[in-house]
Amino acid sequence: MSREIINAEDTCLIYRHDAPIPTPQPHPPADPPHHLQHPALTSSDHPVSPPPFRNEKPEQAPNPPGTAATNNADPYDEGVEKFPEGGARAWSVTAGSFCALFAVFGVINTTAVFQEYFSSHQLRGYSPGQIGWIFSLSLFLTFFCGNPIGPLFDAKGPRGLVVAGSGFLILSMMLLGECTKYWHFFLVYSILNGLGGCLLNVPAIASIGHFFLAKRGNATGIAMTSGSLGGIVFPLMLQRLIPTVGFAWATRILGFILVALLVVANLLIRSRLPRKKYEAASVLPAFVVFKDPIFSLITLGIFLLEWGIFVPITYITSYAVYHGASSAFGFQILALLNTGSVIGRALAGWLADMFGRLNMLILTVALCVIANLALWLPAGDSKPLLIVFALLFGFASGSNLSLAPVCVGQLCKTENYGRYYSTCWMMCSFG
Repeated sequence: MSREIINAEDTCLIYRHDAPIPTPQPHPPADPPHHLQHPALTSSDHPVSPPPFRNEKPEQAPNPPGTAATNNADPYDEGVEKFPEGGARAWSVTAGSFCALFAVFGVINTTAVFQEYFSSHQLRGYSPGQIGWIFSLSLFLTFFCGNPIGPLFDAKGPRGLVVAGSGFLILSMMLLGECTKYWHFFLVYSILNGLGGCLLNVPAIASIGHFFLAKRGNATGIAMTSGSLGGIVFPLMLQRLIPTVGFAWATRILGFILVALLVVANLLIRSRLPRKKYEAASVLPAFVVFKDPIFSLITLGIFLLEWGIFVPITYITSYAVYHGASSAFGFQILALLNTGSVIGRALAGWLADMFGRLNMLILTVALCVIANLALWLPAGDSKPLLIVFALLFGFASGSNLSLAPVCVGQLCKTENYGRYYSTCWMMCSFG
């Protein structure tokens, strides 16, 4: 197969760990049937043996200009015919993942609202840094504990994981309104919410990879937009509910919304590949994958990316209020950031399938850096500048979060996607 277009995507080497398939060499029949004999190859005076059978890949036309070579999936790599790339079942799985990620990242993207409310009510005697540990631990567990979840998904499928994660996440939100002490928030929000998010996040992302290969970036981007939509809906909803029904009932109403979302997720999320034997040793970190220098470098890059991205998401509301803005504006600026993120997650996945997943990730990371240095640092008490920053940073950061899992998925076979994804994000959780 000819490969004439070489770009950054080719360094990923999709399924580069596959073992070579031995080429069969069947013996030609001693006396081939008459209808298979070619007059140019046989004659009564000079018999010529037919050419030996060769199991070669058929020639393919070069990739069209502007198309990433690795986005044209090679059927000899993993059997492209096995990937539905669409259809009712594939898109229903994407819809289920959308609902699960809406619940997980919708709450995470509402962190700034909770941070501001806790600092002025239940935890007003604590510093912002101390309160921030509550959300940091939750986010850490959401990604770190994915390491044993990935092999479980690969071996057993998503059903039990999604059920358990749904229970933890709903219980966390229902009990949040009852918390009054610092350690209450650690148990209810940090532990329960973190573990629930972990049990839902890995199956929601990995199951999409079972149904999409060439369109994986687009499908993952569509599912990931849900977290940003949650980051728009939940802050504005809490802004209205807290003054009218109080914080406890506002979080309970949010919990009932999570119930509806996660019922749909449990019904729709499924895997496609046959189950594998589960080995207890697989719950340990798969450090062997870091022998691959490309995987190691991508993991390091995502670690630095996650380290920086969640700082503005967590503190943008507190930043606005500190510089004289009202609490209502603090809720709204977070919603604006997530509005930009919705567009970024959907558009970047679609473009990445055409121009390369790593190429788009590099561009959006650069845009994040520009937004922080040119807009947020000099913003101060300027509301217009803060609004522009929220929209631009939301667009760029949303693109990064939706593209990173797809880049990791290019380094392994689909049946190992859960393990690679969870191992990468286990290391990134320290950021």
